[in-house]
Amino acid sequence: MAEEKVAIADFVGSCLCGTVRFAVKGDFDSFYQCHCQHCQKDTGTAHAANLFSQSAVLTWQSGAEAVTSFTLPGTRHRKSFCKVCGSALPGTQIAGLLVVPAGCLDTETSVVPTAHIFLSSKAAWEGHLGEVPTFEGAPT
Repeated sequence: MAEEKVAIADFVGSCLCGTVRFAVKGDFDSFYQCHCQHCQKDTGTAHAANLFSQSAVLTWQSGAEAVTSFTLPGTRHRKSFCKVCGSALPGTQIAGLLVVPAGCLDTETSVVPTAHIFLSSKAAWEGHLGEVPTFEGAPT
């Protein structure tokens, strides 16, 4: 009997509730922090942090039936997410391109952002973040 080869994932990730788990085998080509108004709306924060790959392979390990996506009509803006908890998840809606929200990875990565993009749309309050107090945990 021939031995079955199992690809070892370079990265693993999941949604907040744990329903969806996935693996990514391969390298990321770029890591953009996008400040456009669409990304602000779908993250609820100042920017989206997404990793991009034209060669990595995504495998849903569990919960694939809970993954859905939304495309903003009239745009190329797409978001994949868990139907149960709403967490952002990898998307493959653009042929030949895997987009992985950095925050859904469970594997630590040394990949650093390639660039900030769409800064012309950045939130007005974002420029003052360096002036705000910081805490290692929740403020007391």
